[in-house]
Amino acid sequence: MAVRRTRIGAVGLVTAALTAASFTSPVAADQSAVEGSGLGHARTRAAMDAAVRAGVPGVAGQVKDAYSLWPAAAGVGNLGTGAPRSAFDRYRVGSMTKTFVATVLLQLEAEGRIGLDSTVDTWLPGVVRGNGNDGRRISVRQLLNHTSGVPSYTADPEFLERGFTEEFLEHRYDTYTPAQLVGIALRQKPLFDPGTSWSYSNTNYILAGMIIEKVTGRSFEDEIKQRIIRPLGLYATSVPRTASSMPAPSSRAYSRLSLTPQPTGPAYDVTELNPSAAGSAGAVISDSGDLNHFYSALLGGTLLPAAQLKEMKTTVPVSGAGLITAYGLGLMKFSPSCGVTVWGHGGNIQGSASQAVTTTDGKHSLAFNFNGDWSGDSQAVIEAEYCPK
Repeated sequence: MAVRRTRIGAVGLVTAALTAASFTSPVAADQSAVEGSGLGHARTRAAMDAAVRAGVPGVAGQVKDAYSLWPAAAGVGNLGTGAPRSAFDRYRVGSMTKTFVATVLLQLEAEGRIGLDSTVDTWLPGVVRGNGNDGRRISVRQLLNHTSGVPSYTADPEFLERGFTEEFLEHRYDTYTPAQLVGIALRQKPLFDPGTSWSYSNTNYILAGMIIEKVTGRSFEDEIKQRIIRPLGLYATSVPRTASSMPAPSSRAYSRLSLTPQPTGPAYDVTELNPSAAGSAGAVISDSGDLNHFYSALLGGTLLPAAQLKEMKTTVPVSGAGLITAYGLGLMKFSPSCGVTVWGHGGNIQGSASQAVTTTDGKHSLAFNFNGDWSGDSQAVIEAEYCPK
């Protein structure tokens, strides 16, 4: 059945992956020993400067191509002390977690342990049931490409108030189970019949994480560690369950804590939070170097057989999202103006807005993070890096 294009909503943990975020100017720590440091990338630097002027506190990013590493850090990592950001900061990557989760499920498919067109109810009997939602009619594939129609728990009014207004300060350490997050989502009716439209939903990937546990007998966190983090040597990448602190090196993360864009007003320090509210939809912590390595390995064919990588890159059209023109299985397709195609994902969580993309061959990768979630233009940075003339 044809898929109707729908407008993307900008809510909460991940949908800002599809909306504007920001990057900042290159006022960096000492990185002169890194090959390629300070060379080229003039338009990328200009886009970073523009984001700094737009009000984002700081940026951490890296570009890796076949010849060099270009690290860039700008602005401040701590508004209280004025300490600068570092290109090697670790940060919460938000919805980039979805690419990790989708990769695990596609590896399981390659092993013959799960079928993408099997139903959610096959693996999670009775879990998606009620208010018109029915897991017997939804496939695993439809979870991964957001055509399930299952509403996002981050759109629930009570969850929004607790997570994205000043109420966050009272609830930042609350623990949620995956079943609780799914239950919050099912307070709402389906957005559409499965397979008839597209809408970004964090609930899809909470369910995907639950399916990983059902198939393997191990948590999605453990499967990501075993299948991706350890084989690739992603030493800056972790998948916390409930731990609220950030590993070093890292900067502070800031939010206006408002459901509507607020260019001015207090910037709250939201660095510490319980990531169970994001779970398999957005809990991963990483740095730009690890993200470049991950997406490069993924698109280069290191993590998936050719058939599964083709499945991942089989997309549903997306409209109204700027450079993002299509969505595959946990993978976004970006189409900058000069005709190049890059693949990756974006991710937002309180106080943190990030993007990571790479070329189709995985040889030219860009990843970056903003430690503020209220202004700037991340897609301008992607455009500048991949369309430099």
